[in-house]
Amino acid sequence: MSNSNKLFFTFLLFVFFLPVISADLLGQTTGTGSPGLRIDISGSNEEGDFGVAIQLVVAMTILTLGPSVLMMMTCFTRIVIVLGFVRNAVGVNAAPSSQIIVGLALFLTFFVMGPVWNKIYDNAVIPYMDTSMKSGDALLTATAYMKDFMLNQTRQEDAQFFLEISRQGAMTRDELPLSIVVPSFVLSELRTAFQMGFLIFIPFIIVDFIVASTLMSMGMMMMPPVVISMPFKLLLFVLVDGWYLVVQSVVNSFNIS
Repeated sequence: MSNSNKLFFTFLLFVFFLPVISADLLGQTTGTGSPGLRIDISGSNEEGDFGVAIQLVVAMTILTLGPSVLMMMTCFTRIVIVLGFVRNAVGVNAAPSSQIIVGLALFLTFFVMGPVWNKIYDNAVIPYMDTSMKSGDALLTATAYMKDFMLNQTRQEDAQFFLEISRQGAMTRDELPLSIVVPSFVLSELRTAFQMGFLIFIPFIIVDFIVASTLMSMGMMMMPPVVISMPFKLLLFVLVDGWYLVVQSVVNSFNIS
């Protein structure tokens, strides 16, 4: 199986620690000869494994929360914010459209998270499908990989802040629960994204300042500076190959071990 197929299969099947459902959809023919569909959830409830009914409830819940999980527990938040800053800094609010920004951020998320999801697929999904690992162990393995990714991007001060608020006492890196790791990760991502956005805005603000000062010195105070500065900002962005630099910077900003 290629890496791209493994990547998408992991995302759809596991959605970051999704317990694989022991359900079998079988087509069958009823007594009258008309086609029918039977859903079989009569899986085994072995010791140390999740019950089938619980797996179904958890699976449906996580599928419902899938978009939130994707945004809050991956690199999607940082990428989409940075791309939004780029569009606003250039000053063309309708180009690229929000759909393109979100789509680009989504596929960059697949690219950055690829190594993590491949580890989850190789070490959690495949052993579970081969019945060599129970769903509980697969869940813990997948959670460990996701926690490791999030903690690599999280500032120690942010994790310490939420740890103090929760009053759970001192913990090692491996002992931190998701209730601490996830909000710490999101806070760190927001901080990093706004720092990158500030740096992106600086050259465009300089262009606006130069254009506004030039127009004022020429006595053209009634001319909106944005009308003149926008073409220059677009020219600057194209000449420096702006999209390449932005994508390269935001991808390299992630610490993937």
